[in-house]
Amino acid sequence: MKISVEKGQEEMKDRMEKGQEEMKDRMEKGQEEMKDRMEKGQEEMNKGQVEMKAGLEKRMEQGLAEMKKEKIEEDVQSVKREIGEVKGEVQRQIEEVEDKVQGKMEEVEEKVQVKIGDLEKRLSELEDRPINFPANLEFTYSRPTVKSLTFDAQTSWTVFKTQFDVVSSVNGWTDRVKASQFVASLRGSAVEGLRGIPVAKLTDLTTIEKTLESRFGHGHLIQFYRT
Repeated sequence: MKISVEKGQEEMKDRMEKGQEEMKDRMEKGQEEMKDRMEKGQEEMNKGQVEMKAGLEKRMEQGLAEMKKEKIEEDVQSVKREIGEVKGEVQRQIEEVEDKVQGKMEEVEEKVQVKIGDLEKRLSELEDRPINFPANLEFTYSRPTVKSLTFDAQTSWTVFKTQFDVVSSVNGWTDRVKASQFVASLRGSAVEGLRGIPVAKLTDLTTIEKTLESRFGHGHLIQFYRT
């Protein structure tokens, strides 16, 4: 009887030890599986973080690129607006200068007309003035002459040229004499207008008039104001 009890106790002890070993094995196996899952989960989490970081960086780069593009476009539009404003201001100033030049030319033309009227009146008076001489005095009539003018580049070329043409007509100058009188009438800085003309051309009326007109005439004034 005693032997049977002891045998039963040993069997129970063996079963308990065996059960403990099986439980220990299952626990170790469960821990390993859990560890594997945790490691896989950590890897997936790390992978997700990397992908998320890459996505954020890409979106940030795209956003920065769009912002830079918008900023560049704004700067370009701003520069275009400034260029347009500058062009408008320059055009306004050019028109203002042209208006002033036009006004000045009209004023000069009015003065020229007055001068011409005065000269024509004087010429008419000279031509209409009676000449009384004794009957026994022989007399040869000569056309009255008007003193030549001078030009120093400080006065209006248009006025001078008009007066000069009237004087030339009154005095009956030929083109050659008129060219010589043009040269002789220049004073001061106006003499510089003859620079570059060959000596042989100083008696050529066309050459003298074109040279002085380009140097002191209306076209030169407009170019000067624009500059």
